[in-house]
Amino acid sequence: MKYILSALIFLFMIPEIKAQNKSLVRKYLEGFGNNSQNLSRPQFLVYPTIGYSPETNTEFGLSGLYLYYVNQDTSNRLSEITARGFYTLENQYGAFVEHALYSDRDKWFFLGNLRYQSFPLSFFGIGANSTLDDEQIVAANQLLIKERVLRRLKRNFYFGLELELNNTSQVSFSKPENFEGENPIVGMNGFTTFSTGIGFVLDSRHNVLNVRDGYFSELAVLGSFDNLGSDYSFGSVISDTRYFKSIRKNQVLALQLLGQFTWGDVPFNQLPQLGGPNLLRGYYQGRFRDNNLMAAQVEYRFLPFPLKFTERIGGAVFASVGTVYDQPHKVDFGKMKGTAGAGLRYLLFPQKDIYVRLDYAFTREGNAFYIYIGEAF
Repeated sequence: MKYILSALIFLFMIPEIKAQNKSLVRKYLEGFGNNSQNLSRPQFLVYPTIGYSPETNTEFGLSGLYLYYVNQDTSNRLSEITARGFYTLENQYGAFVEHALYSDRDKWFFLGNLRYQSFPLSFFGIGANSTLDDEQIVAANQLLIKERVLRRLKRNFYFGLELELNNTSQVSFSKPENFEGENPIVGMNGFTTFSTGIGFVLDSRHNVLNVRDGYFSELAVLGSFDNLGSDYSFGSVISDTRYFKSIRKNQVLALQLLGQFTWGDVPFNQLPQLGGPNLLRGYYQGRFRDNNLMAAQVEYRFLPFPLKFTERIGGAVFASVGTVYDQPHKVDFGKMKGTAGAGLRYLLFPQKDIYVRLDYAFTREGNAFYIYIGEAF
């Protein structure tokens, strides 16, 4: 979940001033992050955003965040709804609404997003051997609707349906001649796909934005069929396992193993991808893509640092490896890509234990800086 919050963080961190001189904006922000608030009360914040990331250049937008416990019962898991509209200096614009919602006693779990975006983005081709010299610009408009509807069957075990609608239109590549003599890029003239499937989830997390102890494991199988509303037929299997353990007070070890496996005619922007703010940070979003993906990452978090004057400031160090490949028997572990980095954390919402992360990541191809609400995984 992306939020570029440099302006908001600055307002939170400026020195205290006398109450009679506080602006309405500062009163609003301080009220949202006040430790004295009732933990069970819903919290809502709307704020302007400005910032920078490798994929967008400078970005301006308006964001909203709504956090609540069903029936104001803190024994239920924390639900969150986020929304954002944005425009960037790369002539990208769009709007996102994302949610992770739990019903009373966590019997139902709804996880999904709705997004519309118009973009040019860099495209480096398909496969782990692509180079920076392969870069070209692809422009398109995309409408994506993705939803999981899961029912708890036993304690932390959920089962349910997964649905995904992807409409990508007005697609243009800056160097289409690069594909002459090769297999055409699936979806390069635009497409609509509708995928359905089932998902199995083990989830013991109480706060999906900052997990201190617990686990999450998802196995999903989806299919898209050209006789059921899609332009292409293909299938996919997703295996995502995460584990979180408090090592010492306010210190958390986080691990993730991810596998994505597809077959059939998979459109170029639905192929498994490495790079971006959550997986192999430091590489451009979608820097490497192919039919199959395997990746792992580890992160050690200080939330906050064990110093008296840093009650709201923490940090993290992280590393990740991963690769993409065409067919199962062609996986080459010698083509693994690796990244490492570190970052700061700022406790934005003390009552909900939610941090802003500022990460700087290093790769063999360059470095990148990110600002987000919530951890990468």
